[in-house]
Amino acid sequence: MENSSRKAVLIISTLDTKGVETLYLRDKIKSLGVNPLLMDISMRGKGMSPADITPAQVAEAGGSSLEEIHASGERSKITNITIKGASKIAGDLFSKGKLDGVIAMGGSTGSLMATEVMRSLPFGVPKLMISSTAALPGLSTRYIGTGDITLFHSVIEISGVTDLLKNVMDRAACALAGMVQGEVTSSKAEAAKAIAMTMLGPCEQCASSVRKILEGSGYQVTGFSAAGISDRAMEEMMAAGLFQGVIDLAPGGVGEHLFGFMRDAGPHRMEAAGNAGVPQIISTCSVNHMTPSKRKYKPEYHDRPKYDLDKLRTWIRLSADELKQVAAVFAEKLNRAKGPVCVMLPLKGWSSVDYPGNATFNPEEDRVFNEVLQEKLNPDITVMEVDANMEDAAFADAVAEAALKIF
Repeated sequence: MENSSRKAVLIISTLDTKGVETLYLRDKIKSLGVNPLLMDISMRGKGMSPADITPAQVAEAGGSSLEEIHASGERSKITNITIKGASKIAGDLFSKGKLDGVIAMGGSTGSLMATEVMRSLPFGVPKLMISSTAALPGLSTRYIGTGDITLFHSVIEISGVTDLLKNVMDRAACALAGMVQGEVTSSKAEAAKAIAMTMLGPCEQCASSVRKILEGSGYQVTGFSAAGISDRAMEEMMAAGLFQGVIDLAPGGVGEHLFGFMRDAGPHRMEAAGNAGVPQIISTCSVNHMTPSKRKYKPEYHDRPKYDLDKLRTWIRLSADELKQVAAVFAEKLNRAKGPVCVMLPLKGWSSVDYPGNATFNPEEDRVFNEVLQEKLNPDITVMEVDANMEDAAFADAVAEAALKIF
C-alpha cells in the first residue's frame, strides 16, 4: 500500500514502445520518496498493460474504446481521442488532490501528446518532459506552447536501459522530485492583489514605473512579454482566475492576429479579463506597428515607414486603413467586457519608437485609430487621452493613478 502522505507524480508514457525504460523511471521516482502513478497512452500495444491507468481507461475517458482505436487507420483521430482521455484523467486527479506533478518521456509523437496533456493542467503544477526530439527545429515551441513545462533534452534515443539513459532519467526524476517535495511559493497572490501587465522593450520604462508605483501600494504585478506567446498565456491564466486586474500596455497581438503576423496572440486576445469581469486598463504600445515574417512581405511593405529594433526585428508602420480595422476589433472585444474598462491613449507617441525624427512617428494616423475606437466604444467605457508619449513619466503616472482607482 502506497504512503498517502507522500507526493504523487503522474508518469505519462507509451509502454508498448518504452516499457522497460518507463518502469525504470517509475522505480527511480518511487525510490526518491514520491508515489508514482503510471498512465499508458499506447495506441497500438496489444496485451495487458502494467500501468496504473491503462490504454483502455484512457480511450474510455476520451469517449471511445481501445478496440475502436486499434481498428482505426486515422492517426490524427485516435491521437486526439487519447489526448482528450489522458487530459480528462489528469484533470480529475488534480481536482481530487491526487496529482502533485507530471513527468513524461517520448520521441516526437509521444512528446506532442504528453505535453498537450501537461498544458491542460494549471500553471504552477510541476511538469517535466524528457524528449529525444526537443532540439528539432520548431518542435520545442510546439511542446511548450503557453505551458510552464520543463523540457529535458535526452540527446540520446529513449531505447534500451543503458547507463547513459539511466543518467538522463535519474536526473529528470530527481528534478521533478525536488519540485514536488520542495517548499514552493503558491502561484496565487493575496485576494485582489495580483495584477497582470503586458510589456515590450519599447514601453519598458512605462511598465517599470507603473509596476513600482503599484508595488508600493501592496500589489503584485506580473509582466508578460507581448510577443504572441506570453500574452496568449496571460489570457489563459486570467481565465483561470490568477489575476484580479490587467494593465494591457501592449495589446498589439490583436492586430497581428487580424493580419496574420508574427506577434499573433490568437483569436481570443484581450477577451479573458472581460469575460471574467476583471478590471482592465488598455493602452496602445505596438498597436500601430506590424511584424510580418519575410515570406509574407508584400512589395509595398518595403516602402512603408519602418524601425529596426535590432538586427533581427523590424517594426513596419500600419496604414490608416489598417488602424481603423484594428480599432474596430478593439471596440468589439472591449464592448463585451463584464467589468470596468479604461482605455488610455498617449497623444505624443505610443512607444519609444514613436518620437519626432523616427520614421514611423505619425501622430496624425494614430489619431485615426483613436477616433474610430472612441466612436465605436460603448459610452460606459472610460477613455483618457494623455498629452505625453507612452514612455514619458507623465503617462506612467496617469496609468498608475487610473489603476489604483479601478483595481
